[in-house]
Amino acid sequence: MTTDAERELFLAIQANDGVQVRALVRGDPALLRAVSPMGVSPVLFATYYRKHDMAHVLIDEGATLDIFEAAAVGDAARVQALTAREAGLVSAVSADGFTPLGLAAFFGRAEVAQHLLERGADVNAVSRNPMRVQPLHSAVAGNHEALARLLVAAGAEVNAVQQDDFTPLMAAAQNGNAALVVFLLAAGAAAGAVTSDGRTAGSLAREEGHTEVMALLT
Repeated sequence: MTTDAERELFLAIQANDGVQVRALVRGDPALLRAVSPMGVSPVLFATYYRKHDMAHVLIDEGATLDIFEAAAVGDAARVQALTAREAGLVSAVSADGFTPLGLAAFFGRAEVAQHLLERGADVNAVSRNPMRVQPLHSAVAGNHEALARLLVAAGAEVNAVQQDDFTPLMAAAQNGNAALVVFLLAAGAAAGAVTSDGRTAGSLAREEGHTEVMALLT
């Protein structure tokens, strides 16, 4: 059950209130390892909400990063140290169902992703949650072209489906990312793949008004 102090901390993070975050964790350092209602730590919570400054405040105040936090914030040195100590961490799964590689992919942490792949991380590992995303889905969702290229070169399945039969190409089309669309098509992505509700990459681009991408998919 979330305490009042924990609730205050997570609200302060969402508000991007560094002064309050510092005051709370200095008053009670145990808050650095609090668990949000989402089941994640303050550092991951801040990173998920794109409050990257708050994540660094927490780190400055003494948060010791685990493999998931280090991957998400892009601390390659910490990831390397942890995986050198315990090789199996490359295949670990977070409380909310993501692998370190999946988190690195979503947040665009190419150096971390490269290290995890070199240490044997499964490039096609499926998240253990209803989203059922693989690292390539995450990289494309975040518009990280260089990371998507890295993952495909490492063997990522370009036509892998996540929740609702959504493919990486569909995400790129929906985001209007023409460069990623071109890359994925060249890598073998199926333009005619259909979601569970009957939409294609082209129709998703059309819904969002991405005319350049629509032209690439016709």
